[in-house]
Amino acid sequence: MCGIVGFTGRREASPILLEGLRRLEYRGYDSAGMITGTGNELHLRKKAGRLAELGKLVAAHPAPGCYGISHTRWATHGGATDRNAHPHLDATGNIALVHNGVIENFAPLKHQLQAAGVQFRSDTDTEVLAQLVGHYYHGDLTAAVRQALTLVKGTYGIAVMARREPGVIVGARLGSPLVIGVGADGTYLASDANALAGYADKVVYLNDRQICSLSGAEWEIRDQDLSPVSASVQDIAPFLGEGDAERGDYPHYMLKEIYEQPETVANAMRGRLDDADATAHFGGLNLDAKDLRQVDRVIMTACGTSYHAGLVGEYLFEELARLPVEVEYASEFRYRNPPIDRHTVVLAITQSGETADTLAALRESKRMGHTTLAICNAVGSSIAREACGGVYLHAGPEIGVASTKAFTSQCTVLSMLALYLGRTRHLSSIQGQRIIGELRALPDAIRRTLECHDRVKRIAEKYADMTNCLYLGRQYLYPGALEGALKLKEISYIHAEGYPAAEMKHGPIALVDEHCPSVFLVPRGNVFDKVMSNMQEIKARGGPVIAVKSEGDEEVAAVADDVIPVPDVPEYLQPIVTAIPLQLLAYEIAVLRGCDVDKPRNLAKSVTVE
Repeated sequence: MCGIVGFTGRREASPILLEGLRRLEYRGYDSAGMITGTGNELHLRKKAGRLAELGKLVAAHPAPGCYGISHTRWATHGGATDRNAHPHLDATGNIALVHNGVIENFAPLKHQLQAAGVQFRSDTDTEVLAQLVGHYYHGDLTAAVRQALTLVKGTYGIAVMARREPGVIVGARLGSPLVIGVGADGTYLASDANALAGYADKVVYLNDRQICSLSGAEWEIRDQDLSPVSASVQDIAPFLGEGDAERGDYPHYMLKEIYEQPETVANAMRGRLDDADATAHFGGLNLDAKDLRQVDRVIMTACGTSYHAGLVGEYLFEELARLPVEVEYASEFRYRNPPIDRHTVVLAITQSGETADTLAALRESKRMGHTTLAICNAVGSSIAREACGGVYLHAGPEIGVASTKAFTSQCTVLSMLALYLGRTRHLSSIQGQRIIGELRALPDAIRRTLECHDRVKRIAEKYADMTNCLYLGRQYLYPGALEGALKLKEISYIHAEGYPAAEMKHGPIALVDEHCPSVFLVPRGNVFDKVMSNMQEIKARGGPVIAVKSEGDEEVAAVADDVIPVPDVPEYLQPIVTAIPLQLLAYEIAVLRGCDVDKPRNLAKSVTVE
């Protein structure tokens, strides 16, 4: 999984390949490599570690040529070593291949090839595919790729070259994204349009089981039977701007994205709040009010941070729209066979739009005939294109692996969806107007919340050496506790767990001592007194308490060891404003511990394998 970049045209390929991979570094990886071609000669360069190591290798041993493919690898089969890095060659050295995804039946295929005398040079599942393509190659690379793919089970996004076909790149996808870029100097192939900004003018997204062939300025797409198919060519400009992915004066992308949240939340609401009808409007749902009144159940499915946003959505939909909601991990939901009636909508929540488990859950729901909707940040992504309808976040590229602005934008969109659904049911226009006013005040509340940063820095210095941490909240803030714990785990490598505050008594309290702090989310609300009692139980056992509280709340300050104030907002918006200090706390602790904030170990931004 992770990054693929290819180019064939009238320019030197290696600078384009390196720059494209650099733009995909945020996805997480542990090795990088490229191969270029001059005539019938291929030039392979690959290296474990960061992309800078590959850059040094190419500087010392240039890879000439006007066509090539490159890759950043996130290890699945085999360790992070030079020999396991992509590209992989077949036994003859004619075929070079890079691959995102997992070949599930690689073991029996490898045994068959070894029995036929093929010697393998790596521990990867990918090399099996390279050897298969080489086995079936008889002068037509597209035909060889097609024949090899008929034997494999699993997921793939691949780019393939053959020494005997200079300038030709073949790509194929199943469950892992690929996009063709069309530019003045040639054609491009990438796993993410981010890699192509400033190079390509147009993009074409491949669908599953499609194969493409690129040669200079020419490109074509075929189906799995190699019959030509038509494709939609789109401008790249509306999707992203090259400057959007730059860090500016911030030391890390994550901090930049934390500070972008007043704007990204405002962007999520822009043009969607309707004062006249006291509701929200969404152009891409493809369901009118009559259709929505027929919905009597919603299943939200997601992974990671998006799952936590879904849990916030459950509270929102049930309170504001009086709709029963279930939130399912997509990795579990895709393999279950739950009873789902005809008036149920399945809502997929995703930042990248390419998360393998969420995509599979969406497809299974569609196969069963259910209406599917998506909340997504990436325009043109697989989930955005395959859902029956949906809502874009308009948050801009999120480069930091640990999601920040996407989470708050997802919660904002879910709030507006809950308002919209509520107004088709029981919410009065006065209630709708009140909610609209509260939503419009949210960006300013986030700006005020960001003023806590200096206080958070001081708290981080106090607790940076901890090894365990509990995050506790109730109702709307239980998902916030889960998300805060996840952020700390992701980027600082500290063990942290989130719980409903009252559940702490049923096991986790055994962890509490003077070395295990607890982070309480305790702004004023309906269960404030209950959470205060839970906080006292921690204090009685000698546990340090960090409290995220309402501004001016002296009752909390009298109990907690450290406090972080946030503006007063309605309870349904508290998960958004309380997320900000938790993001900053994780960030500052990770910096103090010397962690790679934007590219934490073992993680990938877009998880396109199971």
